Amino acid sequence: MLLEGRELNLAYGATTVVDDVSITVGAGEVVTLIGPNGSGKSTVLKGLSGRLSPRSGSVLVDGADTASWSARRRAKSLGMLNQVNTAPPDMTVRELVGYGRHPHRRWFQLPSADDARAVGWAIDHTGLDALADRPVAELSGGEAQRAWLAMVLAQRPRVLLLDEPTTYLDIAHQHEVLEVVTALNRTLGIAVLMVLHDLNQAATFSDRVVALSGGRVVADGTPDDVLTPASIRDVYGMEADVDPDPRTGRPRIHLIRRDWSPAVRQPTDATATAH
Repeated sequence: MLLEGRELNLAYGATTVVDDVSITVGAGEVVTLIGPNGSGKSTVLKGLSGRLSPRSGSVLVDGADTASWSARRRAKSLGMLNQVNTAPPDMTVRELVGYGRHPHRRWFQLPSADDARAVGWAIDHTGLDALADRPVAELSGGEAQRAWLAMVLAQRPRVLLLDEPTTYLDIAHQHEVLEVVTALNRTLGIAVLMVLHDLNQAATFSDRVVALSGGRVVADGTPDDVLTPASIRDVYGMEADVDPDPRTGRPRIHLIRRDWSPAVRQPTDATATAH
């Protein structure tokens, strides 16, 4: 396996968030983490990327333990994109993408011809050529997210770790970003591990889905294996109908509205009189 997390225990202070989680990502594979809020999805990405040191367990890239790796060495293999990202208002797309080259040079070194080629390559593969000299602040949500993705891509990582890459985007821009991610996976062979909340997007764009609940892995397999009514009930407490999409054959999830309504408190005579 290209990336492995083995029996990871991850915590913030005294609070354990992820307990005994093992996860793998193969070369050229797209894996999606799903689960309710607080289940440990983002924490797993932080542990794998080195932004949070595990209390126990190990992270391996190509079988090599990364515990002793420098941040620079880790960034050459693993590119991490956070949920929320901000850039100075006058920073252009090209300048932003250039920051992705920092792991490849010392702080005192000026950008090289190799850096310029890598930046151009990342901009080209995210479809931003026409926007390269525009300020990031002037881009649409989907364009800006592609710019941040290009910055991570300029690192030339072997694995992309994406923490809810569709956050705050409308439906069209969500699909735009996910289509770019899967195109990078198919054309460049970059492995992807991402967190998504939309189960239908997970079904459409993933080779494998890993479900977390309570800081533990409760299901791991193909979308057909994991996105079942029973699994959705166990993980989310929601009933769902699942059928094959007639165009793709992948699972199509229809969540069933709960059959309840909150009690409506009737006003008392005193309340009615006061109003």
